Amino acid sequence: MERPDPTTPPKPPLLSAGVVVLRREGGAWRLLLLRCYQNWDFPKGLVEPGEAPLAAAVREVAEETTIADLAFRWGEAYRETEPYGRGKVARYYLAETSAREISLPVSPQLCRPEHDEWRWVGFGEAARMLPPRLQPILAWARQTVA
Repeated sequence: MERPDPTTPPKPPLLSAGVVVLRREGGAWRLLLLRCYQNWDFPKGLVEPGEAPLAAAVREVAEETTIADLAFRWGEAYRETEPYGRGKVARYYLAETSAREISLPVSPQLCRPEHDEWRWVGFGEAARMLPPRLQPILAWARQTVA
């Protein structure tokens, strides 16, 4: 087995960017979750070369959900996941929307929607649905909007 060359800089992680999309309903926050196969997540996608991560996050939300009215009430603060899958890192921002209904448009690359389902859920339900790698992101969001 070959050993890595200690003089070679490590490969930077693959970065995706997304948004924890929130809306107020009856005095409580609801979060938008998207399901692809059996996995629930927030809207996100890869940052393209030369693209700013926040711009990528806004673009991905629009492409995946048709939501265009994101208000970054909490500024441009973000949190990142620990590396997962082949070293990928996901960066999430917080934004509010007034949208209630969304659509899952067909992806030109896939010839079908990227996601199978969407739901607006409270923090408790989100904690039960999201995988462990997203629990710190959820906790940060909850603390930030409280």
